[in-house]
Amino acid sequence: MRTTAFRTAISLVVLGLLTAGCGSADTGGAAASEPAPHTRPRALKVAKAWDGSAAAETWRAGYYPLGDPVQLPDDAFHSDADKEAYLTQNFVLRGDLPKTSRKDAKVTWRDGDSLTLPLMGARAAYDKLGGSNSTGPRLTVTGAKLGETTLATGRGPATVPAWLFTIEGYDTPLKRVALSPSKSPKPPIGPVGSVSSELWELGQVVGVAADGRSVTVRAHHGACDDGPAVDVLETDGSVVLSGYMVGTKDGFCTAQLMAKKVTVELDRPLGDRVLLDAFTGRPVGGTQ
Repeated sequence: MRTTAFRTAISLVVLGLLTAGCGSADTGGAAASEPAPHTRPRALKVAKAWDGSAAAETWRAGYYPLGDPVQLPDDAFHSDADKEAYLTQNFVLRGDLPKTSRKDAKVTWRDGDSLTLPLMGARAAYDKLGGSNSTGPRLTVTGAKLGETTLATGRGPATVPAWLFTIEGYDTPLKRVALSPSKSPKPPIGPVGSVSSELWELGQVVGVAADGRSVTVRAHHGACDDGPAVDVLETDGSVVLSGYMVGTKDGFCTAQLMAKKVTVELDRPLGDRVLLDAFTGRPVGGTQ
């Protein structure tokens, strides 16, 4: 749910920080052990705007995946080269991808509710993986078939159609969800009105625990602090996450935007409550 304007705004904040040493990206931040007072006023405004709104009703009626639409083979990865190939989206196709006459497919939730959406073809799903076929390490796709998988969504866990790609050297397939998300509703509240180093835009959802009691997101921070933290405000209709940085370090540092995974524990399962970013005022989504 990020926009270029938001990313630019955050980058400008980082460029204004002139102290501290560099941190390492994606090694794990921290969930706030106690509520952060400076984040609460904004979080309360976001929750109040969304709870009971038309946007929330639209969100609960649609398909909005949380987490990664790609699920790796059980034994991934066999080597650093294979991992590099995946991260750089360097795939090569050595075989034919199936065609299907099906135009639609269903996403089905645990309570029995379902939604029919356009089915993404095997070729389109392969292109989403990258399929760059450039120099360097590659993963070879030798075929695919239509199957299904389970995925966390804004309405809880769901069974969704997926293309199961056969990867050379791997016993189990790489799965790529074969649906695109529903159109996002217009949020009932706008983003933070001014750039502030006290509240940062969050990245995408990395995963939701099987029991819904924790959520992992990518949280941004700069090179001049001790890393990110995420505060959580729970209501009956929403879960608002507030990302911010903690601590400072002395000395010169480079200006850059960094990210770490932060896992937030919830008082009760996420369920169909809308997961929101306090900075943007929008739902926090997965990669697509």
